[in-house]
Amino acid sequence: MSAATRTSPRSTTGIRIRSRRAALGTAGIAGAAVAALLLSACTSGGTSGGGGNTNFVLGKDGIATADKGERAAAPDLSGETVDGKQLDVAAYKGQVVVLNVWGSWCPPCRAEASGFEKVFQDLKGQGVQFVGINTRDTSTSPARAFEKQYGVSYQSLYDPTGKLMLRFAKGTLNPQAIPSTLVLDRDGKIAARSLSALSEEKLRKMISPVLAEK
Repeated sequence: MSAATRTSPRSTTGIRIRSRRAALGTAGIAGAAVAALLLSACTSGGTSGGGGNTNFVLGKDGIATADKGERAAAPDLSGETVDGKQLDVAAYKGQVVVLNVWGSWCPPCRAEASGFEKVFQDLKGQGVQFVGINTRDTSTSPARAFEKQYGVSYQSLYDPTGKLMLRFAKGTLNPQAIPSTLVLDRDGKIAARSLSALSEEKLRKMISPVLAEK
């Protein structure tokens, strides 16, 4: 065999390593994006802004809002719930929807849970629906235990890797922390967002203007 046709073990190994690295790099893009999204996870405060070419304004209370004509539509939020059922948020179009991103491991999520349930019970007869998005729980068992402990009766989509949150377009009122809370108007568009745990009073203040819209 001539030198031109021989392939050394070292060069063959190098090709295999480069191929493996390329495959891992491609497969890891989604995981890295999820990790980046959740870097600010489980904090008692959050950051936001309405500068640049965004169409929302950050209030002094930390709640960002968008005017009715400048709101982005919520993405497809459907899948299996913590209880193993199927849920599609789009089915609630025509109602005001409160989305709460939470994890059973998150202290601020535990702090706000009872207040969320109380507001849900008070407003569900007025056309307000609550939906949770449970994330970063490695199984549904701790999530179900959380719901039982805090008396949470509304359903939560099970999103352990944060894929549902990545469906929100950048530059919109997208969830960027755990907990995050969004209010969707009756057209399924994002009207308000908070990136921190909410007291019962702040949650009501966030919902009320959207509920009052005609």
